[in-house]
Amino acid sequence: MNRTNASALAFLLLVLPVQAQAADERTFDVPRGSLSASLPQLSRQAGVSISVSDARLWQADAKAVKGRMSIEAAIRRLLAGTDARAVRVSPTSWRIEHRPTPYRAARRSPPPVTASQLRSPAPSYDLVAAEQDEIIVTASKTDLPYSRFAGVATQLNGDDLAFGSERGMDSILARVATISSTHLGSGRNKLFIRGIADSSFTGPTQATVGQYLGDVRLTYNAPDPDLRLYDIDSVEILEGPQGTLYGAGSLGGIIRSVPKAPDPREMKLQVIAGASATQHGDPGGDIAGIVNLPVGTGGHALRLVGYMLTDGGYIDNPILGQNDVNRVHVRGSRASFRFEAGDDWTVDLGGVYQAITSDDAQYADKNAPPLTRNSMVQQNAKARYGLATLVVVKDWSTLHFQSSNALVDHRLSERFDASLSDGAIRTVDVARIFAPTIVNPAITQPRVLDQHNATRMMVSENRLSRPYQNGLGWVIGTSFVDNRTRQQRDFRLLGLRAVLPGVTNRITEFTGYAEATAEVIPDVMVSGGVRLSHAKLGGEAEGVSLAASLAGRGTTATRRETDLLPSISVLAMPVDNVRIYARYQEGFRPGGLAVDGNFVRRFRNDQVRTWEGGVRFGEKGRTPFDATLSLSRTRWRDIQADFIDANGFPTTANIGNGRIMSLSGAIAFRPIPALSFDLGAVYNHSRVDELSAQILPVFAATPARLGRIPNVASHAVRGSVTYVSPVGDSAELRLNGWANYVGPSRLGIGPVLGEGQGDYVDTGLAMRLGTEHRGLSLTLTNLFDARGNRFALGTPFVEGGAGYMTPLRPRTIRIAVDVSY
Repeated sequence: MNRTNASALAFLLLVLPVQAQAADERTFDVPRGSLSASLPQLSRQAGVSISVSDARLWQADAKAVKGRMSIEAAIRRLLAGTDARAVRVSPTSWRIEHRPTPYRAARRSPPPVTASQLRSPAPSYDLVAAEQDEIIVTASKTDLPYSRFAGVATQLNGDDLAFGSERGMDSILARVATISSTHLGSGRNKLFIRGIADSSFTGPTQATVGQYLGDVRLTYNAPDPDLRLYDIDSVEILEGPQGTLYGAGSLGGIIRSVPKAPDPREMKLQVIAGASATQHGDPGGDIAGIVNLPVGTGGHALRLVGYMLTDGGYIDNPILGQNDVNRVHVRGSRASFRFEAGDDWTVDLGGVYQAITSDDAQYADKNAPPLTRNSMVQQNAKARYGLATLVVVKDWSTLHFQSSNALVDHRLSERFDASLSDGAIRTVDVARIFAPTIVNPAITQPRVLDQHNATRMMVSENRLSRPYQNGLGWVIGTSFVDNRTRQQRDFRLLGLRAVLPGVTNRITEFTGYAEATAEVIPDVMVSGGVRLSHAKLGGEAEGVSLAASLAGRGTTATRRETDLLPSISVLAMPVDNVRIYARYQEGFRPGGLAVDGNFVRRFRNDQVRTWEGGVRFGEKGRTPFDATLSLSRTRWRDIQADFIDANGFPTTANIGNGRIMSLSGAIAFRPIPALSFDLGAVYNHSRVDELSAQILPVFAATPARLGRIPNVASHAVRGSVTYVSPVGDSAELRLNGWANYVGPSRLGIGPVLGEGQGDYVDTGLAMRLGTEHRGLSLTLTNLFDARGNRFALGTPFVEGGAGYMTPLRPRTIRIAVDVSY
């Protein structure tokens, strides 16, 4: 090539980009005004299509746009100072939407805030969607983008969960098909994910689902505390075992609720109040308040949440002449103080307290009239949950350090009907315990069994991570858990009290873990990790008879366990908006002690190994259509489960080995910005295929009832539709309807608990009319006033206890107002 040709080529290379840029520029003359008036003008002048996904944005104050510039620059200038951003859908179309709060914990501490900044915060110019705006899986502990995450992660918006009515865990269950629960009562239930379920009772076994508030563990072997989801930013669900990052008790997955952080920029006050009426039952009500207070000018802030709720009862007890006996009272509070210590150090102090009081049980008799139970006693329950947290965060340019520490005090007291009927002495040798009192055992005599569980836990996790960027992310950490659980039981009959054997379990666990994710070649991600856990377990029996104590038979136990949990996953993106992944993960639960008649028995640790593969289409929130499909196969060794022993009491043992296959999928479709559809479904096939010799005599009479793992529906489908429409100049109407089908399942393991349940449909409709600061809501649940059978357990201590059902709450209407300043 000669010098003249080379010079010409260089000139073209320099000029062509400038010409292309000039060709993309337009001359704009759009006056300042509302977005509803300015946006159509900019759209015509730019020659592109621009839609708005949220009707509330129409009233935003749009800036004037004048001069020659690119379309992107014009949109940026138009939206400056608003809460909106633009997403490029195609070369000729854009979408205006709210700039989302990133699904991630606070990272770099802001510089000290001056008084003038507090009065007039600087506007954000992050107006055009960029790569960092996508959903971040913070539960990965490396801030891994969902597009790089090999697995199923579901993120629910906190405002959506609270829309229509705050229902705690029920709000999550209504939206995720792969999560299921028992229905003994609020604050008493067990949660399951993907068919990994052990039993209907809350005993000494550790939960199969890890629950977290932020980065702090909520429970160990206690039931779901059912914390109300007021002022929650998001809820994140990871499906499948998460043993490498979260250790023991995450066999099925984890549920992580992220509360809204204190905001030093502005003071905010929000009040929500509602009243409800239940068909065939009593009325109820709720009130909640949220306050955010900046403290000083150094970036410190305090956030407070308080609430009180009452759910009206709907179960009648004719034998005691009482109606609507199962009223539930909930009161709670949450506080968080953020202290900016400088040099990118942040300290968060927090506390949670919630009390749930159930006046009576919520089950009914199968053979009685609807919503009716004949019980000799009131079966009340009280749950008290307290949590204190300290979280310290430090950021460097590419590294992040976090120390999360907590103290938990969780207490649950339950009363069960254990009345003697027609001389039946099924549950224990009552004639021996109450021999001086029982004159005529043929006369029905009211008797109760009281059970008290007290859990105290201290947890601490310290980790250093490199948040994912430029194709690499990693985390290394240590954790410490010290948990002590005490269970006490006693009978009460005619003013007399007989103490039954109880048990105390203690565990101290030290763990170290590491995991890394790397893009080994373009569009192929590989993750791998390992966790080493060492636990010291101990326990002792309480209330054991003198003879058994002198014999030393099974009244104490101590031992140590060491577990190694590896994980590996691969994700590939063969074409745009399609991702294929494969994953292997393990999980475990330590062993312990359980009551067995007048003695205490040991049970071993159990372990799951899961192979999973799946495919994802589209990107949630970015494309009009997205879908996921996942298939997993789990092998469960030495399953810890509860069943009814020969004396009629719930007890725990390793029942054998099992396998679970789970197929789940979800589809989201938004044909127009104002309308969206969501559909999710799951199919579970589970079986206990190898029984342990220890429990074979219990099942000898009913071998046909051994197969399925309990409390998980063979299939479930959940669907919803949402519509948003502007009303007038500043208001909007939002509608949300849902329908959930829960397929059949079994109550538990063994001849007594092998009853069927499930196979019902639950429906609801919620609507809100209002502005960002004021609104009126109407919610209607159980539209068709269906009964169903959510849970077949009433009380296991009365003969004929298999004839129970837990119906859906009857049709309920709620009217509420919300005001914020």
